[in-house]
Amino acid sequence: MENYLGSARCSCGKTHDIALDDVVVGKGVLARLPEFVARYGAKKPFILADRNTFAAAGEQVCRILAEHGIPCGQYIFPDAGLEPNEQAVGAAVMHFDHSCDLIIGVGSGVINDIGKLLSRISGRKYIIVGTAPSMDGYASATSSMSLDGLKVSLPARCADVIIGDVDILKHAPLHLLQSGLGDMLAKYVSLAEWKIAHIITGEYYCERVARLMKGALDKCVEHAGGLLRREDAAVQAVFEGLVIGGVSMAYAGVSRPASGVEHYFSHVWDMRGLEFGTPVELHGIQCAMGTLAAVKLYEILRQSKPDEAKARAYVEAFDYGDWSRRLQQFLGKSADTMIALEQKEGKYRKETHPARFRIIEENWDAIVDILNRELPPSGQLERLMDSMGLPKDFSVIGVDSDCARMTFRATKDIRDKYVLSRLAWDLGVLDELCAQLA
Repeated sequence: MENYLGSARCSCGKTHDIALDDVVVGKGVLARLPEFVARYGAKKPFILADRNTFAAAGEQVCRILAEHGIPCGQYIFPDAGLEPNEQAVGAAVMHFDHSCDLIIGVGSGVINDIGKLLSRISGRKYIIVGTAPSMDGYASATSSMSLDGLKVSLPARCADVIIGDVDILKHAPLHLLQSGLGDMLAKYVSLAEWKIAHIITGEYYCERVARLMKGALDKCVEHAGGLLRREDAAVQAVFEGLVIGGVSMAYAGVSRPASGVEHYFSHVWDMRGLEFGTPVELHGIQCAMGTLAAVKLYEILRQSKPDEAKARAYVEAFDYGDWSRRLQQFLGKSADTMIALEQKEGKYRKETHPARFRIIEENWDAIVDILNRELPPSGQLERLMDSMGLPKDFSVIGVDSDCARMTFRATKDIRDKYVLSRLAWDLGVLDELCAQLA
């Protein structure tokens, strides 16, 4: 893991860099915590945890620090079901002990997101002690938050040190282990779409970063069978893979290596959950369901050939005013941001479509080759998900066929990123693919 830290000039033209000093993963590595406290010259760390994560590892953190004569302040969120919102960040800021000179987060997704924001706000260095291999935000410099009821990514501070003690991680709730693997499986689609977007739109692409992410994914899949048995190697592979996901995004400067259309399924469901109170699952589990859906749709798409007349007729008939109204009905106020993005992006402009279609048509064999090489057969993916108890059917979160189709349509509007739903729109086959989401 340490080999990927630091700064390096790459043949892609970028200097890959990340504001992360160290990552230590393995059995018993929590014992090294005082070493990192000393590295930053800290005299009094501030511990941030919730009730569950404090029991999982926070008590050990406090004990290890006390054994080394290091006093600490702390704030333990008292409520179960902590949400990453204004109230939680406000509580962390208001309870922060300003005599503390280092922040130690103890947790995974929500605690880490709040901890990164508190670090940015306070100007203190930040160490995260992971309690679950559940998401790929450990090495991210942004925080996924709910702001005024909308899901947003806020600038935060990347952790300075990530500690993943396998003796702690392997005792995480099964649901969180499943989520971590689900978030890793998503990389199949994100990496394939990154290559395809590079061909169609000329978007930046780095083979070195892609190899880094793919190697971590392959290692996770190799050890996936041991995850349910909480085998050390399997737990470590998933945690390291998730960290590498964050590192890859930092190196690329975009989320491409770790996030594609499969993540947008999850984002849409989260938006609907915030707006209408509909059921949601853990992000990684939703990403796994989105990954399987995307792989199946790509299997259908790659059997076809680009048809210029069909695509032109579809684009000419597309009514953006009607679509924006449907989007608002489906997502509520979350749609406003997506509609505003289109005003800047102009992806639906009919005059730009012919040039994009010609690129797709001329490179169709290369696109199909990417799909054949990068994506696993859907049956193989289903068997892997079954072995881990990952749900495959959208109905587990109350998504019926109509909602599934609208979800897929909406994925093309989430971000300025060329993904499956945009390719289907350009080819004029979006309706046909939606019909397969029964």
